[in-house]
Amino acid sequence: MTCASCANRIERKLNKLNGVEATVNFATEKARVAVMSDVSTDDLIGAVEAAGYSASIPQPPSPEHQTDAGPDGDQSPEADGLRTRLLVSLVLSVPVIAMAMVPALQLTYWQWASLALAAPVVVWGALPFHRAAWANLRHGTATMDTLISLGTLAALGWSLYALFLGTAGVPGMVHPFELSIEPSDGAGNIYLEVAAGVTTFILAGRWFEARAKRRAGAALRALLELGAKDVAVLHDGVEHRVPIERLAVGDRFVVRPGEKIATDGEVESGSSAVDASMVTGESVPVEVGAGDAVIGATVNEGGRLVVRATRVGSDTQLAQMARLVEDAQTGKAAVQRLADRVSGVFVPLVILLAAATLGFWLAAGVGVAGAFTAAVAVLIIACPCALGLATPMALMVGTGRGAAMGILIKGPEVLESTRSVDTVVLDKTGTITEGRMSLVDVHAGAGEDVDEVLRLAGALEDASEHPIARAIATAARDRSEEQPPAVEDFANDEGLGVHGTVDGHAVVVGRPRLLEDWSVAIPAEITARKSQAEARGHTVVAVAWDGAARGLLSVADTVKDTSAEAVRGLRELGLTPVLLTGDAEPAARAVASEVGIESDQVIAEVLPADKDEVIARLQREGKVVAMIGDGVNDAAALARAELGLAMGTGTDVAIEASDLTLVRGDLRAAVDAIRLARRTLSTIKGNLFWAFAYNTAALPLAAAGLLNPMLAGAAMAFSSVFVVANSLRLRRFRAGGVA
Repeated sequence: MTCASCANRIERKLNKLNGVEATVNFATEKARVAVMSDVSTDDLIGAVEAAGYSASIPQPPSPEHQTDAGPDGDQSPEADGLRTRLLVSLVLSVPVIAMAMVPALQLTYWQWASLALAAPVVVWGALPFHRAAWANLRHGTATMDTLISLGTLAALGWSLYALFLGTAGVPGMVHPFELSIEPSDGAGNIYLEVAAGVTTFILAGRWFEARAKRRAGAALRALLELGAKDVAVLHDGVEHRVPIERLAVGDRFVVRPGEKIATDGEVESGSSAVDASMVTGESVPVEVGAGDAVIGATVNEGGRLVVRATRVGSDTQLAQMARLVEDAQTGKAAVQRLADRVSGVFVPLVILLAAATLGFWLAAGVGVAGAFTAAVAVLIIACPCALGLATPMALMVGTGRGAAMGILIKGPEVLESTRSVDTVVLDKTGTITEGRMSLVDVHAGAGEDVDEVLRLAGALEDASEHPIARAIATAARDRSEEQPPAVEDFANDEGLGVHGTVDGHAVVVGRPRLLEDWSVAIPAEITARKSQAEARGHTVVAVAWDGAARGLLSVADTVKDTSAEAVRGLRELGLTPVLLTGDAEPAARAVASEVGIESDQVIAEVLPADKDEVIARLQREGKVVAMIGDGVNDAAALARAELGLAMGTGTDVAIEASDLTLVRGDLRAAVDAIRLARRTLSTIKGNLFWAFAYNTAALPLAAAGLLNPMLAGAAMAFSSVFVVANSLRLRRFRAGGVA
């Protein structure tokens, strides 16, 4: 494909097949096809070939299929070929244009020198345009290449006529450079500078497009190149280094310090700090140990790890990220569909307009040369290359920048959603909070020591696997450098707590009811403290030993340090934050108060199955809703909302149901994601506005004879370069800015 009209033609051909829905993207040169009938891939490829093009089934994305970059990482064979044509054409065209514009350079036989220099440019330099135009002609259609080929060949053909059969070949002929039309029979006018200049300008525009397409796909290539190339697999205690493709789910492999983790897995033995910044964007290494999950392509910075592979190949998080990025770049937004429809009917209309312009000026008595000049200018200025690039270029750069920041935009239609959203619903657990229990307060009764209360309780809870017990045990270990004392006669009272003997003390840790069962009285002061903690949404655990209540431990799912800042950022974007949780009202209001959500925007005690209905109710009230969540129970709500954002630290189900995936578990990434999506949409609309405005303003000027064809070619090429440059500004997007 060479222009947006090509993409539009292929798309129409594919969509004519029964049960086929196709979207063809000019910038990525790919078609996404949904088949709901017995149409085969051969049928699809045949339809593309019937339209005059070729097609093949794309290979799964991998670094091996991304090796067409040049030394600078920005080039491709397509860009290299265009660059060669551009450089040769530029060298040959500059003297032609200079002689045509500066009468002082027009020596005795300058016109023949111009022909010798311009002919290779028009014939060889513009060969890709001529080939495409011929292929389109054979299939009874026209594209933007048709306009370019017609315009340059017409300018060359007229010049040959004037030189060989007219008076332009006379020695000493002078050809002043003018922007207006003067009556003339055309026999003494040549347009070699137009033919060569337009070809060079358009080649420059196409080369910039090819470079930009390559650079915009750099994020996808970077993702694919992150992974390890080989892995040390353990078989019967012996390490065997094999290519990564031979690794299977369930295999155990070794990761030494400094090595990349080969694939997603679970640590079986060893402990280390893992640098996950290349995947999550989080700069602080993550401490991992036995039982912890690790992500492929992250770097082991510390000790030796033995990892059991849980996902390999296309199922890994890295591969899923790459697939999401590619899918997003291949999609097409509603605004782009409008541009495609316009470009599909634009070319035939322009050819008719050029013919009408030629006829009008001939009838007006201006002369063949003047009429011809105006008609060629119409052909050249009308090429709507910028329309075809406006959306895909911005989308490719925006999604690529998002991927580098740990923000995955699933499709272009997501961009339109971000502009209209006015309410953002936040899941509590794992989104605003850490998603795991932590000890937040230790209260010692009268005459008791806080450290002793935590030490004995932590020792007893260390033998339990309950999340609350683990939180207490972890806090006790963190506070004391000594190993916890041994526990004897440990027993678990299901749903109530635990008891046992620690350092000769009969210790009971659990709900107040468990203490009552052990005939332990709870003082009023501890009871009052318990009520205060529960009002803040904390889970309270009582501690007693030797028949007396000694203190209280408050455990809660703590709010992430960045959540309050993120809520402020959402407000600055004009969104109303709403807290949605299954927790009790006091706990929900306590969290809302801590992060800055209004109390009347708290929806608590919602069953998992009812979250979807809450979103639907808000929508019935006229709100345009974004949902941010991370759990399986959030999936339906994420899909229901106009905009779904899944925390990448959450479940695969939630990620699949969302529109945007935030690789990091930081809620501030949601603010950046919405800002980036809005910025990308604004860039698309800006590109489309200038492309439409440019054609709308320039066509009447060309038809009126007020625009020289060479200037028309330069302006047309500049419009494409403007769209590309404007889109590449998205690469400078940074986290934490303003919308």
